[in-house]
Amino acid sequence: MIAAQASRTDLLSFPLAEAVSGETHAGRAFYRLLTGHDPAEADIDDNDDFDRHVLASILAAAAMDGGSFAERAGLAEQELNELLAECFPSAQVRAVAWISRSDTMGDDETMMVRDLLLAQRSSEGEVGRWLAAMVARRAMEPNHLWEDLGLRERAELSRLLMRHFAPLAARNTRNMRWKRFFYRMLCEDDGFVMCTTPVCTQCNDFDLCFGEESGETRMAERRREFLRGDGDHADGVR
Repeated sequence: MIAAQASRTDLLSFPLAEAVSGETHAGRAFYRLLTGHDPAEADIDDNDDFDRHVLASILAAAAMDGGSFAERAGLAEQELNELLAECFPSAQVRAVAWISRSDTMGDDETMMVRDLLLAQRSSEGEVGRWLAAMVARRAMEPNHLWEDLGLRERAELSRLLMRHFAPLAARNTRNMRWKRFFYRMLCEDDGFVMCTTPVCTQCNDFDLCFGEESGETRMAERRREFLRGDGDHADGVR
């Protein structure tokens, strides 16, 4: 459930699809609610516009997953309201009516990735801090990280990390998959070695670390499933 703010004082709770004029595809609908346009039309040439695109994509991906929105997004209620007010003021959406209060600190693994990102921040302001928590939480999902962030391609994830966490991103000199790279950095920082093979090309797990990360965006995949009538996987149902 989310709430669309019908007026400045009147908050009404609707299912996500109803809150955006009957739109059925929850991820695209929520992205459009925040930004006013479809994700495929996002202009990300400007860094501020890119940040808004990234934040809207992550929130849309979290909305698609169901369950506790706060937990899926990786932000506490107050942080989420601050993000919405600062980055999407025209959307007139607030978190208080559409997520339950919960401890969003997450498990130890999420906090370790978040702290790794926070220690390597290269941007000023709150956006980098929010993204550290959001990226860390979404890294716990099973797909490629760029997919679970709701982004359109891996290049957007690389740009995000180079913009906000440049010292860390610059260490990925061999273009390792970002999730694997995070865990490798955590191991090395603690004095451990993640791999027993000294040369990556000789390792049986080479494709897990360096394999291709192409694929279909989460929102495109869900829309395709809806159009073919796969109701069991429709947004907001599972």
